[in-house]
Amino acid sequence: MGTVPIEINKGINNLCFLNKLTIKKTIFVYMRPVGKLIIIGGGIDTGSFAETDFTGNIDNNLNFFERGILKRIIDESDKGTDSRIEVVPTASRIPDVVGPEYSKAFHFLGADNVGVLEIESREHCQNKAIIKRVKAADVIFFTGGDQLRLTSIIGGTPVHDLILNKYHNEPFLYVGTSAGAACASRNMIYQGSSKEALLKGEVKITGGLGLMSDVAIDTHFVKRGRIGRLFQAVVSNPKIIGLGLGEDTGLLISNGDEMEALGSGLVILVDGRSIKDTNITDISLGEPISIENLIVHVMSMGDSYVLSSNTFKIRKKENELS
Repeated sequence: MGTVPIEINKGINNLCFLNKLTIKKTIFVYMRPVGKLIIIGGGIDTGSFAETDFTGNIDNNLNFFERGILKRIIDESDKGTDSRIEVVPTASRIPDVVGPEYSKAFHFLGADNVGVLEIESREHCQNKAIIKRVKAADVIFFTGGDQLRLTSIIGGTPVHDLILNKYHNEPFLYVGTSAGAACASRNMIYQGSSKEALLKGEVKITGGLGLMSDVAIDTHFVKRGRIGRLFQAVVSNPKIIGLGLGEDTGLLISNGDEMEALGSGLVILVDGRSIKDTNITDISLGEPISIENLIVHVMSMGDSYVLSSNTFKIRKKENELS
């Protein structure tokens, strides 16, 4: 899930001969990342290109962190309140407002080693001072906004490569809310009407930053009724697990695929590996999609799920265990 395949050439002893054709045997060793992810469904983000009901009160938009998610970010970071945290508001239309607000929220909880990293162009991702700050960061926090803007600026740059390397090899914490969460996976949903999401071709998917491979992440999930977007993403390739993050809600992902639900809302998991049939290859663009035996799980705070083993555990209250 969050693992990296490493090709190992085992030499002449592992060569197979078939009909005079030489086939090299390749062994893949999957290494779990050292780092962690916290992806958050977001609140109302006034910096989002996609928002139609935003308000001008940024302070209220950050209130969901008071329900424990922001504190959990600090707790999961390598050095706690001493961790170097870089807030990256690249996805937002108003980075000069959003960045400082998140910085203030972290300061409120005792994390004083916080900076706002202004990355507004691909040229900035080549800047030695910016690269130095990314190298020194224990936590990088990508704010909400437009995930396509974020990936088009950062994707394939030294900053992107450095983030991937830190995630796989260091006790590094990647945090993303809204757009910053949606782009964390290799498969990124960037467009699609909720009302028409189960019409073939209405959901647009492109490449994300690739910290996780076999998932697709959607945000603002419950209030905007985006479950159809994940259904189409999953039925198009049932190996992909759909992760739908509600507002005020996040997932902590450790060891590449071990998930814990955070916050006050819901996480929806869409699993297509047991799909029996679909009409998606038989219909034309714009026609409704049929799916048989699509599995959906619902997670709330404290529940856990392991992608690789398909193991779901619901947190029980103490009084229910007695």
